[in-house]
Parts: sequence; structure tokens; C-alpha cells
Amino acid sequence: MSNITARLFVYLQYLLPRFGITAMVYRLTRVRNTAVKNLLIRGFVRLFKVDTQEADAPVPDGYASFNKFFIRELKADARPIADGTDVLACPVDGTISEAGKISHGRLFQAKGHYYTLRDLLATDLNDANHYNNGKFATIYLAPHNYHRVHAPFAGQLTAARYVPGDLFSVNQATVSHLPGLFARNERLICHFESDMGPFVVVFVGAMNVGSISTPWTGEIRPRRKGMIEQLDLGGSPTKRSVAKGGLLGWFNMGSTVILLLPRTVTLRDSLHQGRPVRMGEELATFNAKAR
Repeated sequence: MSNITARLFVYLQYLLPRFGITAMVYRLTRVRNTAVKNLLIRGFVRLFKVDTQEADAPVPDGYASFNKFFIRELKADARPIADGTDVLACPVDGTISEAGKISHGRLFQAKGHYYTLRDLLATDLNDANHYNNGKFATIYLAPHNYHRVHAPFAGQLTAARYVPGDLFSVNQATVSHLPGLFARNERLICHFESDMGPFVVVFVGAMNVGSISTPWTGEIRPRRKGMIEQLDLGGSPTKRSVAKGGLLGWFNMGSTVILLLPRTVTLRDSLHQGRPVRMGEELATFNAKAR
């Protein structure tokens, strides 16, 4: 996409009824009429060249709706989890949008655009400062990707906050031309404690993402405005513990995940912009002695 075309695409989004379109997609993807949902699934598979051999159910007959197919589970051996007590696994299938060091409380978005930890987390400065000089990885989930999100490391969920916001697209054209995109869109922010220290997994909403779901929060529908919501996680702390590779949630339609990691973490050198990644592969290592 040329620079001019990308800018036009971003400007067009300002004119579109982003929440209305997303609500319409939400309803359409949950239609259970066999003919309709099979037509949607088959068309989507052809258009985006989805690898259906990995799915744990027959396509399309094994899925009650298009959304059930979109958030499909994979066969048990489809995504081996990187071994090692000091190794972090990639939480999703996708493409690296950006990855690197968090300097002066800022994360690099693209093409000279930065945004701050404080704006992303929508919290106080002390909370954001935990990750200053730490590392981050922003991973874009394209339509053909597997859309479940998994734990990069064993830990315990300590807090989850929903931040209402906009629903701009999160594709590369928009990321490159819309400043502060990830701090403008709605997001679900999950805080974890682990043996390597605290880490954060941010689910970023976008146009057509009808909702975000986790085992603790249930389904969360988009809200343009409102207060930041500290979500009730319920149950005992032991029920909020996850193993490395354990399920954290899923996008009901696709989007972006941002990882915030402590300064003891070293990202793989190969995590450059545009690199495809798969859930479970080695993403980084950490130095336990440096905690």
C-alpha cells in the first residue's frame, strides 16, 4: 500500500461508523443458520488462505457459527511450547509490528510515532514506571491467524482493567499513520506476577473486533466512552494461575497484542518489524539473577 493510499485509508476510517460496523459484524458472525455460516466460513478460508488442517474440528461443519470457527482451537500438537525455565513463549500467532526497549516511558509505534506507557496502561505513573527500561513486543494478528492468546510465561493474574476507546483498524497502514493508535483504541489490560517479575498482556480492540473474552472476565463488548473498569476476577487466587502456554483469552475477530516485560528480559534478535511469529515459539529469555 502506497503512502498516499495508506493516508486515505486512515482518513476514511474517521468517516466510517466504526462502532456500528463492529456491531453489525458481531451479529453476522454469530448467525447459526447452516447455509449462511458455512458460506461465510468457506469464503473466509478461500480469501485469506486459512490453514484448516490445524483446526481441531472439521471445517466448516464442526463449527456452529463463523465466530466459533474464527476463535477455533488447534489440534493438541499444533503449537509446541518453547521449553526452559528462563524462556518466554510467544503468546499468539501473528506478525511483529514492533519490538524493543521501553525508553523514557515511551514505546515505538512506527515511522517516528511513539506513545507512552502511562497512556497505554491508563494508570498512574508509579504503575507505568515498573516497565520503564523494560522490553515490549507488539504483535498484529491478521485474519488468517489463530486468534487465541496464551501466557508467555507461568504466572498469576493479579488485575484486569478494561479501558473504553475507539475502534480504528490496527493494520500496518493505520499503525504507520495514526499517532498514539494503541493508546486510543479500547483495550483489556491484564497484569501478571511471575518468577521473572511482573508482566502485562494488552488486548487491543479494533474495528470489527466484536468483543474480547477471557476465562476470568467473560465476554467484553466495545464501549466508546465511560470510566476505566477494574474487572472482578472472582474465585480464589489459585484459579488465576496459568502455566506457560495456558489460555488467556481470545479476540472475537482479530486485532493486536502488546507484551510489556521487565528489564531482566532479552528479546530475540530476530524480532524485527514484519517478522511472522507462531504461538509457543521462543520469544525471549530472562536473567533470574538480575531481578
